[in-house]
Amino acid sequence: MNAEALCRPISACRACGGAISAMFCDLGATPLANDYPLPGSAPLPRYPLAAVVCGTCRMVQLDHVVEAEAIFTDYAYFSSFSESWLQHAARYAAAMRERLSLGAQSFVVEIASNDGYLLRNFVAAGIPCLGVEPAANVAATAVAAGVPTEVRFFGRDAARDIVARRGHADLVAANNVLAHVPDVMDFAAGLAHLAGPRGVVTIEAPHLLSFVDGVQFDTIYHEHYAYWSLYAVEHLLQAQGLRVFDVEKLATHGGSLRYFATADATRADMPGVIAMRAEEAARGIAGDAFYEGFNTRVAAVLAAFKAWLAQCRADGLKLGAYGAAAKGNTFLNAAGVTAADFIAVADRNPAKQNRVLPGSAIPIVSPEALLAMAPDVILILPWNLADEISAQLRAAGFSGRLAIAIPEPRWL
Repeated sequence: MNAEALCRPISACRACGGAISAMFCDLGATPLANDYPLPGSAPLPRYPLAAVVCGTCRMVQLDHVVEAEAIFTDYAYFSSFSESWLQHAARYAAAMRERLSLGAQSFVVEIASNDGYLLRNFVAAGIPCLGVEPAANVAATAVAAGVPTEVRFFGRDAARDIVARRGHADLVAANNVLAHVPDVMDFAAGLAHLAGPRGVVTIEAPHLLSFVDGVQFDTIYHEHYAYWSLYAVEHLLQAQGLRVFDVEKLATHGGSLRYFATADATRADMPGVIAMRAEEAARGIAGDAFYEGFNTRVAAVLAAFKAWLAQCRADGLKLGAYGAAAKGNTFLNAAGVTAADFIAVADRNPAKQNRVLPGSAIPIVSPEALLAMAPDVILILPWNLADEISAQLRAAGFSGRLAIAIPEPRWL
């Protein structure tokens, strides 16, 4: 299938069918952020990368959709390479076991279960579970670790099939997947059917307020089809008979929310969701003004980074980067960075090593190999993990300077 056939423009909101009201952020045309070619490969196809706003439900979404099969069938992201993320998953599993009284008679399903990083906590606790993961290469890692996993995309049909075989789930975890779904109405309908009349759905997603406040435009890439507020999530779920009854604030991904939803009318609204509705209303999430001017702020961040990069070059500094992450690829391509600017980028994931970043073509090496190149500066691209990565680099003996670029270039 050619590049044009894989990418289609949207003409209406994918969550509610409403009219698209405004441009939010335009980053031009870029390659897929998790497509890591071999050195010397032909240039990757580029697709439009811009986010717009629905005038009705206020879902921020890409104005062109690259088909999910082109992105998620063979995937380069493995959750277990981040120690802090493994700890986050373990805390979530423990909290859900206590809050929902989960045990040997319960059934837990995780949508987009990746390499089993989360469900392995339920397996260890003797709680029956199932992962649903579209990337066969990642799912194989989960199965090898003892986590039951089915390779498929999730929606109404998958939910009906699982319920027919296993019954409704007591807990459906859809953590950091909602942004990755092109057909969100089908996805939400699947969540509702799988949870049934009593089950609880939890959804974790970066919060649009944090996104805007931190100018987190580098989290815009083709596999992130949408960017969520509580306002937009409630519109989506209510249409499928699910009600958000609680919200928790999380520090992950630069500021996220954990939504709790159910069809069970006996669960009262908790203080967290009441407070967040009020906070979003006070910020004007339902109006136009909240979304205006973001593109201008992005341009200012990119200009500041280009000035920082030019100064580093003028000072004769040898630059390396850390983290071959999708957000870094969005940032580097938006800034026009090339392999002439950085000697290499380090990543712990062997599946990415000995390849190059999409677009910029910076070579990807192991952390040990980057340190052996003796860079003067290492730019940490996944800024949300800067503390964790800084500690790892210092422990490995790096004595040079560390920096991040979002929301502005800053030495650590």
